[in-house]
Amino acid sequence: MNKRELGTSGLEVSSIGLGCMGMTFGYGPAADTGEATKLIRAAAERGVTLFDSAEAYGEANEKLVGEALAPVRDQVVLATKFGFKDGNSTAGLDSRPERIRLVAEQSLQRMQTDRIDLFYQHRVDPSVPIEEVAGTVRELIQEGKVKHFGLSEAGADIIRRAHAVQPVTAVQSEYSMWWREPEQVILPTLEELGIGFVPFSPLGKGFLTGTIKEDTKFAENDIRNVLPRFEDEARQANLALIALIGDIAEAKQATQAQVAIAWLLAQKPWITPIPGTTKLHRLEENIGADNVELTAQDLQRIETALSEVQIKGERYTAQQQSTVNR
Repeated sequence: MNKRELGTSGLEVSSIGLGCMGMTFGYGPAADTGEATKLIRAAAERGVTLFDSAEAYGEANEKLVGEALAPVRDQVVLATKFGFKDGNSTAGLDSRPERIRLVAEQSLQRMQTDRIDLFYQHRVDPSVPIEEVAGTVRELIQEGKVKHFGLSEAGADIIRRAHAVQPVTAVQSEYSMWWREPEQVILPTLEELGIGFVPFSPLGKGFLTGTIKEDTKFAENDIRNVLPRFEDEARQANLALIALIGDIAEAKQATQAQVAIAWLLAQKPWITPIPGTTKLHRLEENIGADNVELTAQDLQRIETALSEVQIKGERYTAQQQSTVNR
């Protein structure tokens, strides 16, 4: 697989990473541990080097990722996150310095490693100055426990203030064909500062794969059950986008998922998406996007197609959106 540098940080990763959240959290029942371990190792064998976890995904997630990658630890980049009270994404925010340090120690132990390659603040905590957060991570970097600092769902002002204290290597946010808000302010800010961008949900939480239909039912504890964009009326309207992507994919002899990921890769050379999956054939499909070349003509055709569809529904509930720093 091709490699990319996240901004000007010197941190080189595979052009497509693996988001590991859904293996234990958020999308219905947790995957079988043995099968998930095989999948993570299969990703590493196929050239994936960036693996994304978080305290908020549960202790089991960090343990799974650490155990699966232990045999190839020095060949991969382990990313995890801090920022929620007691590691619970519904319990409120907590980025106090003492909490950051506690999470770092827990993550090191759970992931069976002596350093966290990329340590993100999961959500901006308005009660803790970002300078304190960045300063704490800077100390962890000086101690050798962390290699790089990241932010997730942060706004431009926070990014600039954090970067002035401790250089930010990467920013995470949702970005895909059906959520392009980062293009307005975030991407220009990152380009100016030399910071990499790691889009999560690059396949629209599965919608852009074309496998989610009007009548698709999700498991009881699947987060998509409460997201406005997946409500019946919105889903039906948004299927128009899938039809357009399908036409383009057919012309490129690729799948819809591959076109969606290839489109992201074509936006900037410092963008590395992290699609998640629990299935080997989907993993192979996703990383196959690295071989899909979109010409300027292809990209213009996609831009024209996207402009013809008005996406219905917000991406988050009001409570979830309240934690996004913009």
